[in-house]
Formats: sequence, structure tokens, C-alpha cells
Amino acid sequence: MLNNFTLGQFFPGQSVIHRLDPRSKLVCTVLYLVLLFVVNTWIGFAICAVYMAVVIVVSKIPVSNVLRGVKPILPIMAVTAVLNLFFIDGTRILDWGIVHISWEGIVFAIKMMIRLAILIVGTSMLTYTTSPIALTDGMEKGLRPLQKIHLPVHEVTMMMSIALRFIPTLVEETDKIMSAQKARGADFESGGLIHRAKALVPILIPLFISAFRRAEELALAMECRCYRGGEGRTRLRQLRYGWRDGIAYLSMVLLFALCIALNFLLPNI
Repeated sequence: MLNNFTLGQFFPGQSVIHRLDPRSKLVCTVLYLVLLFVVNTWIGFAICAVYMAVVIVVSKIPVSNVLRGVKPILPIMAVTAVLNLFFIDGTRILDWGIVHISWEGIVFAIKMMIRLAILIVGTSMLTYTTSPIALTDGMEKGLRPLQKIHLPVHEVTMMMSIALRFIPTLVEETDKIMSAQKARGADFESGGLIHRAKALVPILIPLFISAFRRAEELALAMECRCYRGGEGRTRLRQLRYGWRDGIAYLSMVLLFALCIALNFLLPNI
């Protein structure tokens, strides 16, 4: 499962999506995620899925990598679906003791699973097509107005970028530790929940040690390069909007308006 964890990875490329301004990708991603929880029609979900499929094709990211990123959240999707299945009241189709399953619960559970799957794909596409440096610059420039209320925007965005960048690194480190423990006879798959939790202790301790060591090395490297925060810093590449960004914004606005209109015009489709 750890090999399927792709959140935070960056796939270099020269596609139209890669060359978009990071601010455009950030804003469009946020709007898209909001839209996923606003849309409530099957045709709306289909349109959102088609839109994301077009983005994947244009970005030239392998579909296998995109789908691989969904696998780790399948248990979460299953639990969410089960909870919605049993706790949403409506027209009951199964009434057996304390188990009550309604048609509305089934529909809501399916919609929630679709939302989560597309949500993961959408957020993953942001990191797939945007380098950590570009993502940091985009967040910093987008949040720059908050500096007027003395919010350390540069430091906050730097921490967010480092945390996001460290996700695949820590996942890889965890995989190595688990492989080493399995070679020594450790068993992480058998036994009950408590037994499995105890089996994770030999993984967590070296993982924390490795994380602290990497953090210290990163801090020393930044200090050796005279990093002193965002004040007075300049950039080699300045962010500038282009015609591609205008098309991206326009497509997202049209998608948002279309799905909202479908909620009112065709609520049952």
C-alpha cells in the first residue's frame, strides 16, 4: 500500500498544465474541491469526472499513477460509505433488527465515495504538475495580502511546502523500515487490532528518529545557505499570468456555473 501513496510527488513535464501559473492551479484546485461538495446530481458528478479526465490527459500524467494514488484511501471510502449507508434515514429497503438501510442512504454513500475519489485525484494533480518551489511561490504570492495583518506568509508557506515535500520521503522511509523489520521476522498482518498496533512500535521509533535527523539536516543546509526568512528575498523566476491561466480560470468558472445550474434545473438527474 505504501508504494501506492503518491500524494506530494512531482512529475516533471512540459504540458500545458505544468506550465500554468501555480496561483492558477491553486485557485482552480480549491474551487474544484468546493464544487465537489456543492454538486448533488449524477450528471454533475459525471461532468466533474470528465473535466478531471481531460486535465489528466492534457497533463500527460500516466493514468496508472493517478489511479494508484486512490488505492490507499479505499478503506476510508469504504468506512465512509458504510456509515452513510446505515445512518441516513429515508425509504427503507432493509429493516432487520438494528440494521436499517434506506435507498437515500445508498445513494448518499455512492455519492460520497465518488466525491472522495475525485477529491484525491484533484489534489494529487496539483502536486503532480507543480514543483515544491513553484507551489511555495504561488502560495506565498497568493497569501501576500495577509502580511498586512502581520501574518508570516513566507514562513507559513515554506513550512507547508516542506511538509508536503516530506510526505513521499517519509512514506519511502517507512517502507524501508517495514521491509527491514519483516526480514527480521516481524509480522504486521496477522493478529488482532491490538497486536497490529503493538507491531507498529518498532516502525514508529526509527521513523521518528529518521524524521528528526532529516529535519536537522535540512535546517543546517538552510542555515549554511544563509536563509533568514522571506524578508529581502528575491526570485530567479517571477510569476506572471499568461493566456493559459485565463483559459484555466474561465473553464473552472464555467464548470462551477454549469454544475450549480444543474443542481437547480435537474435536481433528480
